[in-house]
Amino acid sequence: MQNYGYFKVACATPALTIGDVHANTQEILHIISTCDQDVRLIVFPELSLCGYTCQDLLYENILMDSMEEAIFKICQENTSDAIIVIGCALRQYNHLYNCAVFIHQHSILGIVPKTYLPNYNEFYEKRWFSSADSCIDDDIYLHGQRIPFSSRILIHDETSGAIIGADICEDLWVPIPPSTYHTLHGANVIVNLSASNETIGKKEYRRNMILSHSTKCMCGYVYASAGIDESTSDLVFSGHAIIADNGYLVHESEIFHRNKLTYGEIDLEKLKNDRLRFSTYMELSEKKDYQFITCQTKPVTQKLELIRTIDPYPFVPKDEAVRKDRCMDILHMQATGLAQRLKKINCSQLIIGISGGLDSTLALIVAKIAFDMNGYDTKGILAVTMPGFGTSERTLHNAQALMEALHTTQKNIDIRKACELHYKDIEHDATSLDITFENVQARERTQILMDLANQHHGIVLGTGDLSELALGWCTYNGDHMSMYAVNASIPKTLIRYLLVTYAHYCRIQSDQKLADILDDICDTPVSPELLPPKENGEIAQITEDAIGSYTYHDFFLYHMLRNHFSPDKIYQLALLAFGEAHKADIKSTLKTFYHRFFTQQFKRNCMPDGVKVGSVCLSPRGDWRMPSDASADLWLKEVDQL
Repeated sequence: MQNYGYFKVACATPALTIGDVHANTQEILHIISTCDQDVRLIVFPELSLCGYTCQDLLYENILMDSMEEAIFKICQENTSDAIIVIGCALRQYNHLYNCAVFIHQHSILGIVPKTYLPNYNEFYEKRWFSSADSCIDDDIYLHGQRIPFSSRILIHDETSGAIIGADICEDLWVPIPPSTYHTLHGANVIVNLSASNETIGKKEYRRNMILSHSTKCMCGYVYASAGIDESTSDLVFSGHAIIADNGYLVHESEIFHRNKLTYGEIDLEKLKNDRLRFSTYMELSEKKDYQFITCQTKPVTQKLELIRTIDPYPFVPKDEAVRKDRCMDILHMQATGLAQRLKKINCSQLIIGISGGLDSTLALIVAKIAFDMNGYDTKGILAVTMPGFGTSERTLHNAQALMEALHTTQKNIDIRKACELHYKDIEHDATSLDITFENVQARERTQILMDLANQHHGIVLGTGDLSELALGWCTYNGDHMSMYAVNASIPKTLIRYLLVTYAHYCRIQSDQKLADILDDICDTPVSPELLPPKENGEIAQITEDAIGSYTYHDFFLYHMLRNHFSPDKIYQLALLAFGEAHKADIKSTLKTFYHRFFTQQFKRNCMPDGVKVGSVCLSPRGDWRMPSDASADLWLKEVDQL
């Protein structure tokens, strides 16, 4: 079974006996033997064979000889197929180096010496060690073997595609870490063998630095620090382990823990896709001479299981406080875009159709905020209800109540007679509730709004959202068209939370009436209301009954456009996010998604202006350029094979 680009890694925190290389070797071998079988990279701390706090014992030949013996013993007795990285001190031409030793199966692949040696405050590494910059040979001879020895070594696992480079502790803390050059030369995973002592606030500083660096370098970062068994004569060590993936914290250990292994995975496919997309990343101004050493780990055959959580709502922050702040920021970004457009075209009149649904409600709130920003009278917002054959009493009432609560100019135009006349003109059977029956209404509404814009010297504000544009769930030259579209980059799953957040804001402002209206709009099923309601007056046409859940569609959209994953990988992630019990619905909705996404591009190629507020957008002038006649066969065939 393929592993979908996920490269499982582990940080090891061995029990340590300072200066006892034999005991430490046995502990390292024990940890290797107990590590999960699907792990393909195990990283041990800095100087893990002897202990970072050995100090002047590092001058003792017996200790140094023991470490040379130990790395070969680990090679001989290694039972894992993972790439193993161990910290030790080694001698080369009368210099002593603090090193990361890469081992695979029974061979030493290469050895990386530390470049930057801290020599301030509690650190005095220059007392013992030389920098990698002082190396006079790119090889080292151990036990009659010639082994690559350089700070410019990258280990390439041809099976997984992982290309691994090393920092050693202080290497990360300098302005331009060696790993910056590693990643610019192709590394996608950086290991850091560290012995960072613990002081107040250092844990947070360390975490933030690693997350920031992994973001800038678009890489996975596997950080293993020395544990609590190091000497406490003057310092205390915590065994802090951090696994980061392009700015995302995959897993982090508690400090002062006794866990010997911390697991995580790096999404190599996502890293590759991001690097290809953000083309400035690989603009390398200074090329260095790197040595690539290849190995081949065994393919992972276990069922896909991830340490990280796959969020079923990737557009919506899980943390409530973060979500509220994010939603208010989004509202103000939308409103700022609209306010600037109105100001620059010298316009203070806005025409908007209000249905009582989520999208038009959000657009009207954004319009109200924009008018407040510009100091315009909200009576300049002409909000129009246009009841048709499917309009329910609930949505009509909410639309009218919303306009009143926001103090806009109101207008009600019943479109049924105009549509009936049009059906007659085009010789369409009005009892045939087909796509013509529906789209006549959508285009009639847009015609009314456009004509009112001419009449009032204003512009029509679009209400359609990102999810509808992705699926083409809009009428071409109907609700698809406007002069400015404030919701164009807002997915359906986020809109409800934007309104819930604004309702919360209204309550803080003691506007309970508006908050209650918004709550009921949020509880109303999503519908275009183009088909007649049920006999009891309830909405009969439910969008998600026709095209599938917007929760699924937004999940697919995010992972296709943000991460450029294949249908197979998106499907597997959806199973993890929503559960195996939903696999039939997920697959059928995924097929609908790809079919509609490809066939409806023509609508996106002429979509109106609208500000981008998130990481995903479909504007042909911005994030997404695609021919309208592209074939979906490759994607649909993969869905069929799931």
